[in-house]
Amino acid sequence: MPNGHGADGNVTVDGNGGANGNVTADHEALRVDRVMDGLRAFGANYTEFTRRFAAWLGLHSTDAAALVEILYAEDQGAPLSPARLSERVSLSSGATAILLKRLEQAGHIVRTRESTDRRVVTLRSSPDIRPRAIAFFGPYSERMAGAMAAYSPREIQRFEEFLGTLRTTMDALLADEYEGGGPTPPAP
Repeated sequence: MPNGHGADGNVTVDGNGGANGNVTADHEALRVDRVMDGLRAFGANYTEFTRRFAAWLGLHSTDAAALVEILYAEDQGAPLSPARLSERVSLSSGATAILLKRLEQAGHIVRTRESTDRRVVTLRSSPDIRPRAIAFFGPYSERMAGAMAAYSPREIQRFEEFLGTLRTTMDALLADEYEGGGPTPPAP
């Protein structure tokens, strides 16, 4: 039958061991939905970690998100400028300047001029915040490393490729269809 179910309601299987008809397509659509749900849940959990980091430090969640971005960029060997941070936390340049002033006054960041172009400002974490961030995110890092250790290097490579493809797709969507805030709404 076209939907892959026999007259008795059971899924029919072809000679290759695969389901016929829409059952395979439905199964794959459900799998994609589960992956997307898992990614959304992971994103929500990461946001919750950032919120708890903010509370732990006594910061507003936006300030903590900015601090996490600064720390992460340093860890990657590519410290942020205020303009790049503004993009990463989706704030205007004015709001970012105010946020940076708060973080600097709290002793969490320092602004440096490391470029030959002295107009370029580089954002760095202060020496006292890094040990606190390591203390907070240490259990997270350890558990994530343990969870990923269950997968082979080839599987991790495939995950990395998959996530890279998703990121490229999202970047393209944001630059194209969502550049002005979203697609054009349908006419009433």
